[in-house]
Amino acid sequence: MRSIGKLMRSISREPGAERAHLKIGVLALHGAVIEHIATLRSIGVEGVPVRLPEDLEGLSGLIIPGGESTTMRKLSARWGLREPIMDLARSGAPILGTCAGMIVLAKEIAGGEEPVFPLLDVTVERNAFGRQLDSFEMDLSVPILGDRPVHAIFIRAPIIERVGAGVEVLARLPDKRVVAVRQRNVIALSFHPELAGETRIHRLVVTMATEYAEPAEGSVAGAAPWSAGGAA
Repeated sequence: MRSIGKLMRSISREPGAERAHLKIGVLALHGAVIEHIATLRSIGVEGVPVRLPEDLEGLSGLIIPGGESTTMRKLSARWGLREPIMDLARSGAPILGTCAGMIVLAKEIAGGEEPVFPLLDVTVERNAFGRQLDSFEMDLSVPILGDRPVHAIFIRAPIIERVGAGVEVLARLPDKRVVAVRQRNVIALSFHPELAGETRIHRLVVTMATEYAEPAEGSVAGAAPWSAGGAA
């Protein structure tokens, strides 16, 4: 099994020819779709808008962007995306959720809302920092991405109130509130790396997607080494 530490060390490399064929989907129901696709393009990877179940075919990973989680909930149900996305995650493909993407990936949403894609064993509080006017930016320590801090942009951001067993905390605010987590092949952030010119998270997803698409010799095809047992 390749360690997550080795995966992290590889994200600073420039994308090679072996990544040129990769396709990473961006759920295109609402939010910062163009920005995520542009970030993927900047590191040499094709980003594919996902609006219908057939758009998931041939993808090696999926990004669920920020936006309006209620809209995502309604449209994903209307267009039959819920089970196909859950199946993609269970197969071991990396899934990244940013801001509202964190909300729709949570198993529990404060206030009792029904989960959308319950892949992360966390409880999330939406709009934890208040209104749009209360949005803010800060340099945030994310140790798995190296010593250089991430410039994090928080816009009506959620916060994680509870972290379940098997969930790794990737970043906290100075007051110790959790704003980034990973559970096997699923990563979620309260903030927007795609709006800050930050590419390291996307590079990590691409590295995970490469191993998902081309597992090491002796591995089961499509079963990423860090996702034993599938997604939560």
